[in-house]
Amino acid sequence: MTKSVTQFKLSDPVQFLALGFGSGLAPKAPGTFGTLAAIPLYLVMALTLSIPSYLVLTLFISVVGIAICGSTAKKVGVHDHPAIVWDEIAGFLITMAFVPLTLVNIVLGFALFRLFDIAKPWPISIADKRVHGGLGIMLDDVLAGILACVCLHLLLAFIPF
Repeated sequence: MTKSVTQFKLSDPVQFLALGFGSGLAPKAPGTFGTLAAIPLYLVMALTLSIPSYLVLTLFISVVGIAICGSTAKKVGVHDHPAIVWDEIAGFLITMAFVPLTLVNIVLGFALFRLFDIAKPWPISIADKRVHGGLGIMLDDVLAGILACVCLHLLLAFIPF
């Protein structure tokens, strides 16, 4: 990681959320751990919400994430610090939109989202380089989530699991 994680305060509600409930403090692969932290939230949402409610809450999480991630990055003085993983949570929730709830689909969605989040193909790479602040932190993961969602739906359409 680029800076010590001791500068973060889990007692600060904004930082607690930005750090994915603490999952972003994992010493290795914090983005992967942040995405794993999204799975229980996804399960609760998928099991209890209608599709429109799921989409509205996912949009809310994404929009609020701009402020959450931007504020935390500013407090620690590092743009898109690896420990800031709220964007991964939003990206995974986007990935799973309209996807039937099965273990296989969760694993596929997780793998596709992490692939696109790490590889950053176009247009994700452009957003990652050119957009800064809280919006920049969120945008590349939102785009990775959209791309992973499209690919997951195509995969499920051609290879039913």
